[in-house]
Amino acid sequence: MEIIVLGAGLVGGPMAIDLTRDKDFEVSVADCSIEALQRLKTRCPEVSVLQQDLSNPENVTALVSDYDLVVNAVPGFMGFETARAIIRAGKSCACIAFYSEDPFRLDQLARDNNVTMIMDCGVYPGMGSALIMNAAQQLDQVESVLTYVGGLPKVREWPSEYKAVFSPIDVIEEYVRPARYIENGFEVVRPALSDPEYVFFPEVGTLEAFNTDGLRTLAKTLDARNLKEKTLRYPGHIEKMTVLRELGFFSKERNITINGMKTSPLELTAQVLFPNWKLKQGEGDLTIFRSVIEGTKEGNSLRFTIDMYDEYCPESNVISMARTTGYTATLALRMIARGLYTHKGISPPEYIGKLPECVAFMRKGLEERGVYYRETVSSQKPPLSVGKAGVPQRGTSAGFPASAAGNFPEPNHC
Repeated sequence: MEIIVLGAGLVGGPMAIDLTRDKDFEVSVADCSIEALQRLKTRCPEVSVLQQDLSNPENVTALVSDYDLVVNAVPGFMGFETARAIIRAGKSCACIAFYSEDPFRLDQLARDNNVTMIMDCGVYPGMGSALIMNAAQQLDQVESVLTYVGGLPKVREWPSEYKAVFSPIDVIEEYVRPARYIENGFEVVRPALSDPEYVFFPEVGTLEAFNTDGLRTLAKTLDARNLKEKTLRYPGHIEKMTVLRELGFFSKERNITINGMKTSPLELTAQVLFPNWKLKQGEGDLTIFRSVIEGTKEGNSLRFTIDMYDEYCPESNVISMARTTGYTATLALRMIARGLYTHKGISPPEYIGKLPECVAFMRKGLEERGVYYRETVSSQKPPLSVGKAGVPQRGTSAGFPASAAGNFPEPNHC
């Protein structure tokens, strides 16, 4: 079976290497960057590499037509049109590209072309979404889901105290796109980076959490009165990014002139900021995820807490974000290849969560690669954290559960 991975970046490259573990797969990778392709070829000679402009959907359709299955690992701003181009070629796909468009707009096209496309195969949305839906299936009614997720450098280094563990332009999009969530049964729209709170994790200490637009399709596919997702960063990140955003540094409008050339503030920001966000060779990162699902079963209150903590693997030289995101996608592709998952049309990852055999397949595959999701269930809610004025602290209002810390076993990286 011939597989092509579109994108040879921080996540695309490790996905291609992981897929070569299957003797039945012949793996190719396409990217516009010859440097990225050469680095990948040096690490994994078994992979075939193709320099290709993936920004042109017609090029994508023609390219993937020669393959059996596709992995879409292009940056988010190209993701929707790339997904459409893959579907037009009649090829099933696992996709990690996170874009603003509604993926269900492609559902009928995928059905018409007999395509299985599993979208948003990351941490969250991704495996976390599948496990949330799996927990929801065990409840009679879901009251609330509160999720925290973040990818960070393991060493916090001034001045940025952050490194982009996936496409930097997609990171900026998280800080610009308004955040949508469900509160008391209604959709609420808030600015990105809003509603800050501190959350403690034993492995990394206190992080700050803020609203981002990561709820994605779960807002449509899961019936719950309260649904929210927040991104995690080291304390101080919100203020830095808010200042840059409000000053216009993230604007895409070409309204500034430099040496007679029109450009956008974002293009200028990218030239200055992104080199400082680049992980150095051998520099470690970490990925952290927590979701708290509350509801009732036969009249009793239940709380499911799902946790995942992972770090860079020095033995394989694969960053944690590639492990946790990329391996989710490669396992989803294997489910399609083996006929374990056959739904035609667009499948958000929570569809997988409705199928226990698919959840078990994904968990087993991730654990074989050293990525562990831990689930705990309690029958009683812990008391609200009360501040000096006797008011519940952030994270406990509007039907959302209080933040709850958990202990993780020592990470088993490889």
